[in-house]
Amino acid sequence: MADFNALILKEPVEIPVAFIKAWNLKDAKMLASIFDEDAEFINVTGLWWHDRNAIFKAHDYGLKVIFKDSELSLRKTKVKYLSDTVAVVNARMHLEGQTSIDGKKAQARNTIFTFVVHQNEDGNWSCASAQNTDVVPGKETHIIDENGNMEGVDYRPNNTD
Repeated sequence: MADFNALILKEPVEIPVAFIKAWNLKDAKMLASIFDEDAEFINVTGLWWHDRNAIFKAHDYGLKVIFKDSELSLRKTKVKYLSDTVAVVNARMHLEGQTSIDGKKAQARNTIFTFVVHQNEDGNWSCASAQNTDVVPGKETHIIDENGNMEGVDYRPNNTD
């Protein structure tokens, strides 16, 4: 099991900044240190990891294989305080440089992260739960056809969103 040194994060808005820094350094240990020991993490496809060590292992693999040439950047952040010591941080991020297992380069994509964060007794902030959602422009939902293929669709007429 990896040894995780807590990062010093004095404001909730620093959580996505630290996540991106760790990602771009390809440092899964630093990335996992943002999270509580019993944190939850749901990735863009619905994989659900139930503790810091599982978050570390998943990102350690990903950052060495399919995200090794990637760069993550922050586009927008919004913090909603639920109390003085609990907040939800939404962050729109942009990902470039992902590859497939065989090295084929993927197109850039945008995601929205939701981090549920809290202030610890030492005054630092950490993440209790996170979810990453791909942004699919112009689509409202997904459907799965009779062959099991998923497709983004929009049910609204004349959607310009």
